[in-house]
Amino acid sequence: MARLSDIIEEFLKQLIEESSEEELQIQRNELASYFSCAPSQINYVLTTRFTIDKGYYIESKRGGGGCILIKKIEFGHQKSLLEAINEKIGNSLTYEGGVQVINGLLEANIITHRESGLMKIAISDRTLGVIDSKNKLRADILKAMTATIIY
Repeated sequence: MARLSDIIEEFLKQLIEESSEEELQIQRNELASYFSCAPSQINYVLTTRFTIDKGYYIESKRGGGGCILIKKIEFGHQKSLLEAINEKIGNSLTYEGGVQVINGLLEANIITHRESGLMKIAISDRTLGVIDSKNKLRADILKAMTATIIY
């Protein structure tokens, strides 16, 4: 018997495939009601099954009962670039390592000076504060920003 998470994932993937748009907009609460589950179950599926490395970009919109936008990313030839960057970043990254990656993107003209500054601020120790898993979070943030910029 399939788990509820699997069923929700397949349902959303089917909606995305059937959509004439490049994105799917859903209401978290309505979807939770449809599947008779908690909205946190929908969040779990979105955060674990619809990740950037799996070809999806998720955006939460405030208001309107928890509107979620799911975009399917078409990788094409850019996937190898993103794979190389993600491999360099790894699962954990110091601030200095992040700055090296960002400077490499800047030198390759993949990002602008402005984007470079914003990315450095986003991954700085000061911004991340006293979080225990700071280096893992820093790696995840940098991967998400890089994928968003590339695509």
